[in-house]
Amino acid sequence: MRFAHQDGTTVHLAYCTNVHPAESLSGILAQLDRHAVPVRERLAVDRLGVGLWIPRRAAEELAADPAAVAVLRRALTDRGLEVLSLNAFPYQGFHAPRVKRDVYLPDWADPARLRYTLDLARVLSRLLPDDAVRGSISTLPLGWRAWWSPPRQAAAEAAMDLLAEGLAELAAAEGRPVRVGFEPEPGCVVERTEEAVKLLESRDAEVLGVCLDACHLAVAFEEPAAALERLAGAGVSVVKLQASCALHVPRPRHPEAAVALADFTEPRFLHQTRESAYPLPLSSDDLDEALGPEGLPGDAPWRVHFHVPLHSEPRPPLRSTRPVLEATLAGLFGTANAGTDHVEVETYTWDVVPPAGRPPASPDLTTGIAAELDWMRGGLSALGLKEENR
Repeated sequence: MRFAHQDGTTVHLAYCTNVHPAESLSGILAQLDRHAVPVRERLAVDRLGVGLWIPRRAAEELAADPAAVAVLRRALTDRGLEVLSLNAFPYQGFHAPRVKRDVYLPDWADPARLRYTLDLARVLSRLLPDDAVRGSISTLPLGWRAWWSPPRQAAAEAAMDLLAEGLAELAAAEGRPVRVGFEPEPGCVVERTEEAVKLLESRDAEVLGVCLDACHLAVAFEEPAAALERLAGAGVSVVKLQASCALHVPRPRHPEAAVALADFTEPRFLHQTRESAYPLPLSSDDLDEALGPEGLPGDAPWRVHFHVPLHSEPRPPLRSTRPVLEATLAGLFGTANAGTDHVEVETYTWDVVPPAGRPPASPDLTTGIAAELDWMRGGLSALGLKEENR
């Protein structure tokens, strides 16, 4: 889906396919047939953007075979789908029974992460629509903080230098850049936009920037306006916005809140939890730890890294951080100049959302994805953007 901003920028809206458990090219196409095509038809659009997640093995195969990329590009076009962005945060096994901290492996201190990202950049440069200005790739914010050390930091920064060189060479060869956005996330080396600025302010904004995830921004209790001003002031580009919402718990000590939150504890994904405090939130690495006897005190509101549907509030006493997403959209698009041109809905948790968190009108994945994109369509339109393809 494409929208025209008042400054002439074409803003591309997609949904991220890391919600689908596909690890091979054939599996990716099967999931697109099962979900993406029906979503496009429900939204009555000629073209639907998909932010592909291509796991390591499939990325290697595609990068080594331009003919296979051409086949994939034709298959996407035939289905009315287009790709301008890839999600390179998960490396592989994202729908394994237990993912948790493994999603941060390999990190940016491991050469495998650089190889994977450059492979995807080569693939994306050949998947881009002919009229696309550029592509984008999101990646993890260096690594998990507890595993970090000065030598790993040095190795990661050296890898970033090589990444920038490789992306610049690719842009020169292909005529269009592919930018990589490092995605601040709670518990990681880069958790907040202040840390993103320190990492990126001296680097080439034409190829490296941030992927701003609205769920992560909310969990960190960052104010969107201040975060965007901080990034802009440092010359750090927002490569991509991931449109997402977290759980908000106004009164964590309330018995009903504890019961409701217990339903959201699950074994697959990590659900970092933060409690509002000054100057920085109190932290717990996972929701079950936060709820435990040695967990967070619960004297102030909590926010939980659990992506919940954009278009619907969870049942009380829980709430969504949708106001943070709305403020982020306003900061990026409700101004004279568009703050980014790639937006990706990334609710990858649909199959682990408990019944209490599921929208009544979105009983299945296809309906849910379509409802989220329709909500985003309304949000962008309310900010003055004009839809280009319906």
